[in-house]
Amino acid sequence: YTTFATRDLCSLMLMDSAYIQVKDAEFYNRKAEERGEKDRITPIYDEADARACLSRFVAIDYNTTLPISPGVQLTFHNAAHVLGSAVVLLDLEENAEKRRFLFSGDLGRKGLPILKDPVYPQGVEFFVSESTYGDRLHEPIETRDDHLARIINETVARKGKIIIPSFALERAQEIVFALKKLLLAKKIPKLPVFVDSPLATNITQVFRMHPECYDEEVLLFNNHNDSPFSFEGLSYVTSVEDSKAINDMPGSCIIIAPSGMCEAGRVLHHLRNHISDERCTILIVGFQAHYTLGRKILRGDAEVRIFGLMHPVDAKVEVINAFSGHADRDELFEYRQGLGSAVEKIFLVHGEEEQCEAYARFLADKGDRDVTVPELYKEYPLV
Repeated sequence: YTTFATRDLCSLMLMDSAYIQVKDAEFYNRKAEERGEKDRITPIYDEADARACLSRFVAIDYNTTLPISPGVQLTFHNAAHVLGSAVVLLDLEENAEKRRFLFSGDLGRKGLPILKDPVYPQGVEFFVSESTYGDRLHEPIETRDDHLARIINETVARKGKIIIPSFALERAQEIVFALKKLLLAKKIPKLPVFVDSPLATNITQVFRMHPECYDEEVLLFNNHNDSPFSFEGLSYVTSVEDSKAINDMPGSCIIIAPSGMCEAGRVLHHLRNHISDERCTILIVGFQAHYTLGRKILRGDAEVRIFGLMHPVDAKVEVINAFSGHADRDELFEYRQGLGSAVEKIFLVHGEEEQCEAYARFLADKGDRDVTVPELYKEYPLV
């Protein structure tokens, strides 16, 4: 069960993931054969598996209740994290006893551009909450466009390029929309902007198909036949040849390319070409997990390994954490408060251990008496 937007996104992303897994397995097996090794790997799933999976999707609208099993009714409410994201509300009934259970998934933030704000279901008794930023605070959303403009203008003055590692879903579209607004306000100069990703290009088309998810600001553009995801100088790059050509272009430009944590994708090629150029800027706009290349760049490593070779990090590294699509600690707590006083038990998941534990202590200090960080494979009775 999923929202309509998520179904459409999965039709792209599952097939893309399957294709990458197949190609990675072929590459590994070819190298193993060259080394005379017997080990072979198979992809977890391939494109045929993805197609079979997609045929079983059932899409429903937000705020629509659907019985999915005896005694279980499902309702999706907007989570405001990415297009189509939802908090999962389950109304449960057994032996004439009714209970209400909510799973947050990834929670978004109030006031983020493009998407409507998150919805707060009422009467929830059991709440499973994410905790990605359970002990961190973001910069105010209101500051991020000016922050972005400063970084662009300073880099252009150095005649450098701005490399933005970005998730293909949501983050790429948010950056494009932010750039459009800055250009309209004449806060940045006109310069070439490249979204260098076939997947991000296709995902942007899915965004255009789902205006029901837009907030009022984006709807104003849409209603005037002015797409929030296009402007003069913006190019969506799909071919490998065009992607390679970007690195040889003289002068300043902005390159938005997956993957967001710099572990794969076309951004690696752009980093290899520009990370040692002190005129350029690497702009981090999303979460960087431990041990990823993005985390190493973020923490200030003097050298990083790209395609097996060490490269000095001479480019300027900037961070705008206000682009994060995850609620920070105070926003997570605001959502918790919005659920009301009926909540009896809270389970914290989807966060690094220190973030889960810190947020559990924070909630306990705020008056929630039953907060648990679940252990793997352990069962927890609700009643």
